[in-house]
Amino acid sequence: MLATGFAEAQAAAETPQGPVSGLPVPRFVSIKSDRVNVRTGPTKDHEVAWVFTRAGLPVEITAEFENWRRVRDGEGAEGWVYHSLLTGRRTAIVNPRPKDELVPLCARPQEPCQTQAKLQAGVLAAIRSCTGAWCRISGTDFDGWVVQERLWGVYPNEKID
Repeated sequence: MLATGFAEAQAAAETPQGPVSGLPVPRFVSIKSDRVNVRTGPTKDHEVAWVFTRAGLPVEITAEFENWRRVRDGEGAEGWVYHSLLTGRRTAIVNPRPKDELVPLCARPQEPCQTQAKLQAGVLAAIRSCTGAWCRISGTDFDGWVVQERLWGVYPNEKID
């Protein structure tokens, strides 16, 4: 039965809505606590593949099976997390191209940009809103606008109010 259920969860990744939650799949969420086990399959009997050690990291839900969610991190690694260890709070990681580039944090969502700060790759931020081209993000010591394509944790052209 586990193999059958696992196959159903794999197939769920191809549907636009999660069979359990009814929410879109794929979708971005974030890690709820500072220690979250990521398993090789959707039960506690599956071994722990790795552990997230930072609350707030964005992950993409790619499938649902009962109370488990298959997630993908910013580096493309996938595994299963128990649903209560995830939150719908939207966050993003600054993802410049090339990696060593600094990403301008702008006062307003427009070019040319009045730069308030420059953010390094890997900076974690809360998403306040997105226009489809720009996202307003904030963190401990910053609040401003970033070109949306420079973030991992939000889809291209996605709008968030």
